[in-house]
Amino acid sequence: MKTEFTQAQLADPKIARANQILRSCVHCGFCTATCPTYQVLGDELDSPRGRIYLIKDMLENDRVPDEKTVKHIDRCLSCLACMTTCPSGVHYMHLVDQAREYIEDRYKRPLGERVLRWILARILPYPMRFRVALLGAKIGRPFARLMPDARLRAMLEMAPKHIPPVSRNDDPQTFAPKGARKMRVALMTGCAQRALNTDINDATIRLLTRLGCEVVVAEGAGCCGALTHHMGKTAESHATAAKNIHAWVREMDGEGLDAIVINTSGCGTTVKDYGHMFRLDPLATEAARVSGIAMDISEVLMRLDLPEGGDKGLTVAYHAACSLQHGQQIKTYPKDLLKRVGFTVAEPADSHLCCGSAGTYNLMQPAISKQLKDRKLRTLEAVKPDVIAAGNIGCMMQIGSGTPVPVVHTVELLDWATGGPQPPALTRATEGRGAVPILR
Repeated sequence: MKTEFTQAQLADPKIARANQILRSCVHCGFCTATCPTYQVLGDELDSPRGRIYLIKDMLENDRVPDEKTVKHIDRCLSCLACMTTCPSGVHYMHLVDQAREYIEDRYKRPLGERVLRWILARILPYPMRFRVALLGAKIGRPFARLMPDARLRAMLEMAPKHIPPVSRNDDPQTFAPKGARKMRVALMTGCAQRALNTDINDATIRLLTRLGCEVVVAEGAGCCGALTHHMGKTAESHATAAKNIHAWVREMDGEGLDAIVINTSGCGTTVKDYGHMFRLDPLATEAARVSGIAMDISEVLMRLDLPEGGDKGLTVAYHAACSLQHGQQIKTYPKDLLKRVGFTVAEPADSHLCCGSAGTYNLMQPAISKQLKDRKLRTLEAVKPDVIAAGNIGCMMQIGSGTPVPVVHTVELLDWATGGPQPPALTRATEGRGAVPILR
């Protein structure tokens, strides 16, 4: 793609990076075939190629974003399926992130939207605040249909029926390995996940220690910064991310770390990008070190001696989170691990398409999100699974809100298959519906 940035503009490292990405696009349109919003809306401007044109025009002309541009950028899921499809290697993620920052700095949104974004940024990254908000939403859920704003209805409907008690396993501490130590790893406990589902971190700790890992929950680590990063609130996201960098570097320089383990793939994609996010920051070197050892839980488990198991008699529909298959290019590991311990794995049709969760997308774009969710549910239920597994809490909440099939994290099934307890979500879903296989 031809660009016409001035030399003065290109002196800005951010514009220089945007120019590099834009020039790599060859207009081929392959991205439109895998873009969920283009498939749903049928508008070229709601495809990656269309958004690239809008971003190019906005940045080249250094203009205040208009309502049209903002609308189409806001509709982007950041599912990154376009990056998997693109034959030219266009790094769309970095481009759309820059566009969001540009919009946040220069565009004044309507009051209601500003308030909504402010609330989300002040609640979701903080587990205790989020717990209180979930309790309030649970109380107000019966009245959701009375809400005039679809986004407010979506927030109320998001509240789970079961809000778990706080898990003390998420507190800063060290868990000793069972037997000889093979690895020393830091577990990222996250933010929203700690309020929505404490079973995931608990299962991760049990499984890793069983396989010989010393697991550290580092003092000072918390939200990865993804939620505010994707809203264009760069100062806030970098402040949050910097706390993680400091916390993990202390461990790296202390007793050492072999990996930073992340069991929420949306967070993993962001942490692995810290090196780029902080490239112009004094923390650049430390951020790159952190990104260099950040791993999804499935990557770590592939390095360990996960025991093989016999047939468990359960069919697992595996949902591939976009942030894992497109953001981190991890496509087979979770399925390989599930098969290794004895589960029958079924993959739905169009597994490359987003479920519509996408961080806060299901709260800010509920109509589009619902269409994507309904399509994903049809394909998942078509394989007639006993359980649905995913590697991202947002996907789990999105899918779980529309199906009677129990939805669990992949690591919960792996923990169960290797000696841990039955996943609580599976227990609740199967109570009173006949026997549940007992894994040995």
